[in-house]
Amino acid sequence: MKYSSIYIVSISTLLGSLWLSGCTPTVKIEPPDKPIVINLNVKIEHEIRIKVDKELDTLIENDELF
Repeated sequence: MKYSSIYIVSISTLLGSLWLSGCTPTVKIEPPDKPIVINLNVKIEHEIRIKVDKELDTLIENDELF
């Protein structure tokens, strides 16, 4: 009689765990039907300023340095 109650508890525990494992959520990853469109309205402006001293300018023009 003692063994039969242990078997019933173990079988019910096993069945309960199987029943609960069937309730786990699933995650599906699917590609979209339509292509992804990204609209970017970007205005890029740049300004480069180079200031050279007159002495440096004369050194650059000197052919002996290079």
